[in-house]
Amino acid sequence: MSLISYLQYAHDKRQAQRDDSRVAERSLHLVELAGGWPGALLAQQRLRHKTRKLSYQVTFWLIVLAHQLAWLDAIWGGQLLLRWLQPLLA
Repeated sequence: MSLISYLQYAHDKRQAQRDDSRVAERSLHLVELAGGWPGALLAQQRLRHKTRKLSYQVTFWLIVLAHQLAWLDAIWGGQLLLRWLQPLLA
């Protein structure tokens, strides 16, 4: 997914430079959410793309945070997020 994400960013950057049709931000975020956020982070830094738009960055970093929480939860036996969400679901 990271490779796909990186290639999406590269394509979007080329399209932006050509003033042509762009990749939808929603598509970029869906691939990030599906696990491609490391490739997206690398593409942002190397290609200097999507780094200045605040609304995009907020969504991107929320996706990264969600992945980190999910991994921590998996490491701790899969109960941490359930405990945090239980009061909200009750």
